[in-house]
Amino acid sequence: MSGGENRSGSELCGLIPVYKPQGWTSFDVIAKLRGILHIRRLGHAGTLDPMATGVLPVFVGKATKACDILPDSDKAYEAGFRLGISTDTQDITGRELTASDKRVSRGELERALEGLRGEIMQLPPMYSAVKVGGKRLYELAREGRETEREPRAVTVYENLLMSYDEETREGRLYVCCSKGTYIRTIIHDLGAALGCGGVMTELCRVKAAGFALGECYTLEQLGEMPPEEAVVPLIGAFGGMARIRLDERLTGLYKNGVKLGAHQVGLGRTYKDSFCVLGADGELLGIARMDTAEGEVRAVRNFY
Repeated sequence: MSGGENRSGSELCGLIPVYKPQGWTSFDVIAKLRGILHIRRLGHAGTLDPMATGVLPVFVGKATKACDILPDSDKAYEAGFRLGISTDTQDITGRELTASDKRVSRGELERALEGLRGEIMQLPPMYSAVKVGGKRLYELAREGRETEREPRAVTVYENLLMSYDEETREGRLYVCCSKGTYIRTIIHDLGAALGCGGVMTELCRVKAAGFALGECYTLEQLGEMPPEEAVVPLIGAFGGMARIRLDERLTGLYKNGVKLGAHQVGLGRTYKDSFCVLGADGELLGIARMDTAEGEVRAVRNFY
C-alpha cells in the first residue's frame, strides 16, 4: 500500500467517511483535512453543495485513483422542500422567479413523484459545475447568462415522501439515485409537474461509498485522533461487486501486468460486470473487467 505521509511517517491508503458541515464546500473539507491529518494526497467523491451536509467519502493515498469509479447506485439523500415558489438556483438560497398559492394534497404529491422514478431525463441546473463550451454553468449564471443545456439520463432508484404538511406545503424526501443526479432539480421538476413550483430547503447525504451517516467522523473528531484509526480499507466502497482472490503466483503475475485468463481466476469468459481483484494477502489490487473476446482479465484501475 502507499499514500501520503501521516504524522508518524507511515503510509496510508483507504477511505475516511467524513461528515461535511453546512456552509463548507467539499474542497474546503479536503483543504482542512490536509492540515489536520498532515496528508497531502487526499481526494473526495461526490461533490456536495455548500448548503448540504452529510457523508463525504475522502480517499487517502493511492485510493484517490478510485474517486471516479465508485458504484453509483448507493448514494442516498434526505431533502427538505417547499412548494409554491421557484428560484434561479432551485433551492431556497436563490432569487425567487415565481410564486403560487396553489394547494397541493399529499395524494397529488405522491402521484407526481411516481413520474420521477426510474431512468429520467434531467436538465442540469444553471447553478451547477457541469461544463458547457469549456465553462462551468455556475460561472455563466453568475455573469447573468443562461445557455442551452442538453438533458442527461439519470436513474432515481427511490424517491419516498417522508413527511408533508398540506398547510405549509413543506416536507421531506428520501432519494436514492445514480451519480450525476441533482436532488434540487428533482424537487424543481416535481414543483413544475404540480403546477406550483418547488425548491429544496435543505439537503443531507445519508449514504455514499458504503458508509451511512452515523459512521462519519466530524472534522473535530479527526483532529483528536491518529489518522490511521479513521482510515478504512478501500474494499468497503465496492461491497456490491464480485471478488476474486489470487494466490501468490497469480498475484505476482497480475502486478507485473501479465494478462490472466478467465480459467485462472474462476470466472466465465462471458462475465460482464466489473469485479474486485484481491491479492494473496487480501489486499485490494484493483477493479477489473473480463475481456469477453479474449477471455482475459483487463484492469479498469489498479491501486498498487
